[in-house]
Amino acid sequence: MIDLENVAYSYGGGELLSDISVKLAPGSFHFLTGPSGAGKTTFLKLCYGALLPTAGHVRVFDADVRGLDRDDVANVRRKIGVVHQDVQFLDHLPVADNIALPLTVSGKAADAHSADLSELMQWVGLTNRAAALPPELSGGERQRAAVARAVIMSPDVVLADEPTGNIDWEMSQRILKLLLELNKMGKTVLIATHDLSLIRAAKAEVQARVLRISNRRIQLAGADL
Repeated sequence: MIDLENVAYSYGGGELLSDISVKLAPGSFHFLTGPSGAGKTTFLKLCYGALLPTAGHVRVFDADVRGLDRDDVANVRRKIGVVHQDVQFLDHLPVADNIALPLTVSGKAADAHSADLSELMQWVGLTNRAAALPPELSGGERQRAAVARAVIMSPDVVLADEPTGNIDWEMSQRILKLLLELNKMGKTVLIATHDLSLIRAAKAEVQARVLRISNRRIQLAGADL
């Protein structure tokens, strides 16, 4: 589904990631951990084609990202939902419209999917906040809205960058539960996080593979987590 082979990425004249080979299989659940600045966000961007490797190959749905044209990239992005670390919304649009934005951008009429949108809003617990503007949301509500927007197109893969970084433990558990439910629906999930407690909680619920970035390379984390 997503396959990195001997991938390296250089930034600002220095190598940030080196000789990385990882496969994200259909229906798998992964955590990506490592210290701040280790390259977790860069790794995620390589996975969905926002960055191209400086060496090696990244294949997404059996296609090398280097050979994708603009339409191919758009098609790939529809299959991959991304929850960004710095969640950005259009502040003048209600929450429901922000969540439905990928439908609008892809040319699909949001009103034709109103039942799906309503169900999704209920699933993330934001039905009563549908008409609220993004600045009116709490941190946890913003994160749940970000998850909803990432999955509105029913992607095959969900990549989440520190989705619980600025919220309390109870809300972190709620976000984690949403991502676990997506995985049970057959979605491939990769969560970048430095929160080892979150990883331990997830490993009690799902067979999760933990990847750690250390010295520019990916290592399999041991059972000490």
